[in-house]
Amino acid sequence: MRTQFTGWPEQAMDVLWQLQGEPTHATRERCRADRERLVRQPMIALLNEVADADPRYEDFSVWHYRTGSWWWQNQSAVIRLGRKIEINLRFSLDGLWIQGAWWYPDPGQVDAFRKAVAAEGSGRELSALVEDLRGKGYDISGDVMKRSPRGYPTDHPRTNLLRHRSLTAARPLGCEPWLHTPEAADRVLAVAADLDALLTWLVRHVKSAA
Repeated sequence: MRTQFTGWPEQAMDVLWQLQGEPTHATRERCRADRERLVRQPMIALLNEVADADPRYEDFSVWHYRTGSWWWQNQSAVIRLGRKIEINLRFSLDGLWIQGAWWYPDPGQVDAFRKAVAAEGSGRELSALVEDLRGKGYDISGDVMKRSPRGYPTDHPRTNLLRHRSLTAARPLGCEPWLHTPEAADRVLAVAADLDALLTWLVRHVKSAA
């Protein structure tokens, strides 16, 4: 039976505090059940609610624990929208962080991306979408070459985008009282709405490249 999302309990922060630094195996095992109940399960409930609001977000995964301490201190999840195109979420002591990303591309995706950037219509559209997100406070990043890619003029008006081999737009949502309430789902949906046009562009132009 699915759990209704009510926010992360305040006790979730206490659990994450205990896992800071390099927690011993004994500490991890002592915290495992509480971390599952208070940290990971609320993330699952959140993404179920997000998927209920928009069926495009139904393909998601919420990570389990791994060997490294980071994975115990950060609860990560992903919503898949296309091949290598996704929304990433992370809950930690810093609060909630969200990113829209096209990264770790398949062969052919980078070439498809560059062709779409170089084309006048699709390229201008992407440039406007990126600038809109930057104006809203999103950090635009990715794997960026130092020089323009071979085959494209160095003075191309969108050379900064042509240099990208991945593209991400991220922002922290912080650690505010709403994190412990159902409002957190609304915040995630608002970010998803901000990212929608960019991710739709990426799905349209690079999803099927091989």
